Amino acid sequence: MLKLFATEVIVSKGYDNAPALRFSEKGDSVRFRIGARVYDTRAEGNTRWVNLSVKAFGTVCDRVKRMQLKEGSRINLVGRFDEDVWEDTKTHEKKSASVIILDELEYCYTGTGEKKPGDGQRAAAGTQASPSPSVAGDMPAGFTGFEAYDAFGGGGSFFNE
Repeated sequence: MLKLFATEVIVSKGYDNAPALRFSEKGDSVRFRIGARVYDTRAEGNTRWVNLSVKAFGTVCDRVKRMQLKEGSRINLVGRFDEDVWEDTKTHEKKSASVIILDELEYCYTGTGEKKPGDGQRAAAGTQASPSPSVAGDMPAGFTGFEAYDAFGGGGSFFNE
């Protein structure tokens, strides 16, 4: 399996005005897309967007819920690059698409548009990061997204190793 590390990616909006995050009926899995602007001399303005699908299951899905991610959230993530394969219901031909199976995730920085010293780093043990109002307004009390993942039943944070 190929391991993928993505920094400063943005949670993309859903197709045709669908919600950015789609949880399963049981709530034990979630799908969403991430995007990043990349340099491309062939594109208008020399940049274009690259979007990838992301899936999360179990405790990682629970973390996504607690973080209350939404369209436009900036995140860092680690995942496994994989492929979804399915059969088209109309044509019965096999189709496939690349997908990231999410292993770990945290907020990237405050999202105010300006990077500040320490942005992109997890808060030191015993301290709270101070997210911007655009992130903090929808977050559960006391949860910043910068806590070590092991505080929520997973491994340690991969950003301070």
